Amino acid sequence: MNSIVITSKASISSLGHQPEQIWQRYLSDTCYLNICCFNNEDTPSGRLHPETLKLIDQIRKENSNYRRLDKTVLMAILASRICIENSDWENMEEVGINIGSSRGATQLFEKYHSHFLNSPNQKISPLTSPTTTLGNIASWVSNDLSSDSINLSHSITCSTALHSILNACAWINSGMSQQFLAGASESPLTDFTVSQMKSLGIYTKKTTDWCSTPLQKNAQNNSMCLGEGASVFAMEKDNGQKRIAKIIGVGYATEKVNHPTSISDNGESMQKSMKMAIKDLEPKSIDAIVVHAPGTIKGDHSELMAIKKIFKDKTPHLISTKFQTGHTLGASGGLSLDLAIEMIHRNELISFPYDSNNGTKPSQVNTVLINAIGFGGNAVSLVITK
Repeated sequence: MNSIVITSKASISSLGHQPEQIWQRYLSDTCYLNICCFNNEDTPSGRLHPETLKLIDQIRKENSNYRRLDKTVLMAILASRICIENSDWENMEEVGINIGSSRGATQLFEKYHSHFLNSPNQKISPLTSPTTTLGNIASWVSNDLSSDSINLSHSITCSTALHSILNACAWINSGMSQQFLAGASESPLTDFTVSQMKSLGIYTKKTTDWCSTPLQKNAQNNSMCLGEGASVFAMEKDNGQKRIAKIIGVGYATEKVNHPTSISDNGESMQKSMKMAIKDLEPKSIDAIVVHAPGTIKGDHSELMAIKKIFKDKTPHLISTKFQTGHTLGASGGLSLDLAIEMIHRNELISFPYDSNNGTKPSQVNTVLINAIGFGGNAVSLVITK
C-alpha cells in the first residue's frame, strides 16, 4: 500500500466538537455520559454535548430539505463541514465520500414506522424511503459540500468507520480518487434501539459516574451504554504535504461465529487484523492501542486475549473512548482514530479514571494501533504514526 496521510479530521460526541475541549474532557475527572429516560427507565447514555446540539439544530433550520433529514445525516454534515474547514481543500468537486453507519436513520425510521402502525389507513409519508435509506448519509454530505465524485454509505456494524478508512485507502491507492472524505455517523438513542441492547443483557445498570467502564479490572457486570457520535477524516496520497497523521498499516479479518453477536474467546479475527496491520513492525514499536472494548465482559476479555497473543508480556498502553462517549456503534472506530491522532499530536496518553487493565505507559507516543470489531466477528485494525 502506498502511504496515505490524514490531513484533517473532525469528531462530535458527548464531549463536544472542538478538539481542545474534547481533549480536556477526556482528561477530566467529570464523566460526560448522562442519564436519559428510555422506556420510562433512567438509562445512561452518551448524548451529544449541548454545544454541539445547537449547531445540529442550526443546520436543520437552514432549509426545508434539512428539516426532513435524520439526526444521523445532520451529524455527518456537521462533522464534514468542520473537517473541510480545517483542511486545505478548496475544490470539493472530485473528492470521494464514504460515510457509513451501523443503524442509519434510526430515529426517523422509527418515527415513520410508528406513524404507519398508528395511522387508521396505515398511510405513510412519500419521503419515508429516500430519507431513511443508508446511502442518504453520504449523498447529503456530498450535496452539502458540492462534491460531484463518488459517494457511498455502508454498514459493517461497529467496525463501519474503520472500514470507511480502508475503503478510502483502496480508492486512493487505485488512482481512482486523489482525495477522500471517510468516516461514520451514528445516533442510536431511541427506545427501540436501547431496548435491543438491553435485551442482550449487555447494557450497564449503573446510574452513577463512570457507568461505562471498559477494561475494568475484575469486572463482574457489563457496562456498555450507547452514545451518539460522528467522525470524518480527510485523506490523501502522501506527497510530503502537511498532515496530522500517516497510516502505515491496515488489517482486517472475519471469523466464523456460533451466534450473530458472538466472537471467539481469543478474538481470532482481531488477532489476524492486528497481525496484518502491524506486519513488519516490531510489536514493541506500538506505544498504545485504542481498543474497541465495548464494556461487555466477553467482548473486553476477547480483545485482551487477542492482544496478549500478539504482544505477549509487553502489552502496550490500552485506552478506549467509551468511558466518556459511550458506544457509538458504527462511529466508534472513528472516535478511536480521532483520539489516537490527538495522543500522537500532543505526545500524551489518556488513561482510564478507574482501576483497569491498561498495559504499560511509555514516555513517548509515536505509533498507535486502533481496533474495531463488530457483530459477526468482523475486525479492522489501523496503525498510524506522526
